[in-house]
Amino acid sequence: MGLIRNYGTLACFFALVLLFWMLLPGTFMTGRNLLNISQQVSMLAVTAIAMTIVMAMGDYDLSSGSMASLAGVVAAVVFRETGSDGAGLALALALGVAGGMLNGFLVSYVGILPFVATLGTLTIFSGLAFLLAGGKTIFGSDIPQSFGAFARGGVPLWRADDAVIMLPNLTIVAAVTLLIAWFILQKMVFGRHLRAIGGSSEAARLAGIDVKRTRLIAFALSGLGAAAAGLMYMSRVASANPTQGAGLMLDAIAAVFLGMTMHAHGEPRVINTLVGVLFLGVLSNGLTQLSVDSYVRDILVGSIIILAVAASGLEKLQRN
Repeated sequence: MGLIRNYGTLACFFALVLLFWMLLPGTFMTGRNLLNISQQVSMLAVTAIAMTIVMAMGDYDLSSGSMASLAGVVAAVVFRETGSDGAGLALALALGVAGGMLNGFLVSYVGILPFVATLGTLTIFSGLAFLLAGGKTIFGSDIPQSFGAFARGGVPLWRADDAVIMLPNLTIVAAVTLLIAWFILQKMVFGRHLRAIGGSSEAARLAGIDVKRTRLIAFALSGLGAAAAGLMYMSRVASANPTQGAGLMLDAIAAVFLGMTMHAHGEPRVINTLVGVLFLGVLSNGLTQLSVDSYVRDILVGSIIILAVAASGLEKLQRN
């Protein structure tokens, strides 16, 4: 059972890759498709990695998807009104930090449960996104071409069939986010404080950790990650929609939970979260190529999470 607990999710991931490789021999396991998967999951990766920071404390941020939508809409509105790339990006990212700090304030200083607080701000951020966008999609004519070109660009890797295969810029952003989050959680005192709070917030307080301030910063980082993901999505589709981040929150939590099943004590770790993100990305890409309905993916993701958590629970029961 211990092997299932520690390596079951990873084994399932490789089994899934092998399955799609056999079912799609000419299209799945190609360099172009693998890089395409990395680009497709880059927004989810940034959101899930930022979510890992909050979940390391045992908290949740349900507002990340609506914050991603709001950040994209705000940037697009600023682009349209001022024509300034820098102003739109800066305001959107600052909004993400402010929204995250609002969540942290409600949880830490007001004493509202994270689930309730972020459920409320989810609705607020979503309403603001619809209000600013007028309930409509802001299309590419209002978004600078240079911003849309960022998602289409990348670092050249090799040439195939008279085309240059590139490592997408969005993938690079996700990789940099991963490295920063890993350093914060594994190498900084702040990361140790997060894990201490996750173990017991009262014990952490008695040990001298400023629990309220730490929570505030963690939620601010989660909001920043959600806003960055919203900007990445807007760059990729060259438009901004009030609902474009709707699915990010649930998928991000699913990715973190899948990663948690790979740790002996069920702790969130950014590397494990990345495996969860890739698991969902491979599943979505393979099912899309097989022309399977998207709702089937949702059923499979939910079932996978239940099985992973159930395996964890059985292992703990056997150990006790």
